[in-house]
Amino acid sequence: MITGAAQMDGAILVADATDGPMPQTREHILLARQVGVPYIVVFLNKCDMVDDKELLELVEMEIREL
Repeated sequence: MITGAAQMDGAILVADATDGPMPQTREHILLARQVGVPYIVVFLNKCDMVDDKELLELVEMEIREL
């Protein structure tokens, strides 16, 4: 990712809604910011596997705080 990042207009971050953000998620966001990626779009995967809507909202809030 870092090698071609100078040419990137943005990045897509895919996060698993059942597990929430992993430790390396924060690292990937930091790396993207450090190399000058201006936009990051976040996609929550496996939302249909989360039965509790409040838990899904909690995962979303955790990712937004990163």
